[in-house]
Amino acid sequence: MNIKELLVNINNEDKTVPLAVEKSLPQIEKLAEQVVEKLKNGGRLFYIGAGTSGRLGILDASECPPTFGVSHNLVIGIIAGGDSAIRKAVEFAEDSTTQGWKDLKAFNITKKDIVIGIAASGTTPYVIGALQQCNKNNIATGCITCNQNSPLSQTAQFSIEVIVGPEFVTGSSRMKAGTAQKLVLNMITTSAMIKLGKIKDNKMIDMQLSNNKLVDRGEKMLMKELNIPLDEAQKLLDKHQNVRLAIKNFNDGRK
Repeated sequence: MNIKELLVNINNEDKTVPLAVEKSLPQIEKLAEQVVEKLKNGGRLFYIGAGTSGRLGILDASECPPTFGVSHNLVIGIIAGGDSAIRKAVEFAEDSTTQGWKDLKAFNITKKDIVIGIAASGTTPYVIGALQQCNKNNIATGCITCNQNSPLSQTAQFSIEVIVGPEFVTGSSRMKAGTAQKLVLNMITTSAMIKLGKIKDNKMIDMQLSNNKLVDRGEKMLMKELNIPLDEAQKLLDKHQNVRLAIKNFNDGRK
């Protein structure tokens, strides 16, 4: 194939991913409900995976604090091989059946928490072993995989199976499988944070003001929500450093 043919065919494969996710919505709903329940009752959400799957879990976890203003300890991503595996593959790290549970225990995991194992194949020993130990310790478990009836699906209490079919490059799960996992992770944490009240209408009122773009977005939120001019919105945001607090204090001042 020439470059154009390669891109067209990759794109054609990618188009099938959202449709595969759609078929799994009932499974996603059940797991998302469990996540919301655990977080509302003081628990934490853990993602655990290896390779691409592990990195996607860490990505989703790392984006929750700046987007929703939650603690870095609320959604936690764990990858086989430790943090160095985020950038460089650690050989055979995913093959340990015991290390995943050890990595979870380092966070003093309890029955209040929930653990989602992520593995495209559904056969990763590191992830399966971790979920097996969670089950033994009455810790809620879920999974995201792209194979039906895999060992991981059979281990997790709440399984999500997004069947995307063969990859454009055989076995390269960073492609359709990775895209599917990313879509599902987005859905789980976004729906959970909305149910936890971290979003007003569809606005990120708890976001961290960590750059000029987000400060500008916060000012525009205040202008629209409170019907005030830009200079007043700037003063409010500069004072309170948080959109929600700025709105609350402005409204309290009117009472």
